[in-house]
Amino acid sequence: MNVKIGFVPYSMPSEGSAGETGQWRTERPVLDEAKCINCLFCWIYCPEGSIRRGEKTISIDYEYCKGCGICMNECPTKAITMVKEE
Repeated sequence: MNVKIGFVPYSMPSEGSAGETGQWRTERPVLDEAKCINCLFCWIYCPEGSIRRGEKTISIDYEYCKGCGICMNECPTKAITMVKEE
């Protein structure tokens, strides 16, 4: 059986559709740049689009990050940890 796969729609998160949502979180992700291998799994899975790709590492936009922890869970090197907001 031959199956032809055509265009597969997908969506990408974008920042700001609900305004600055960073005040909602109770924990924030913190990156250990020494452990980051720039695999971009965190960037791919971030539902808020608050992770930015860099040349050698990523950055996190805390104005929009809701602190869900998905980035931490997807990181294969455990370079992201969640820290309680103070």
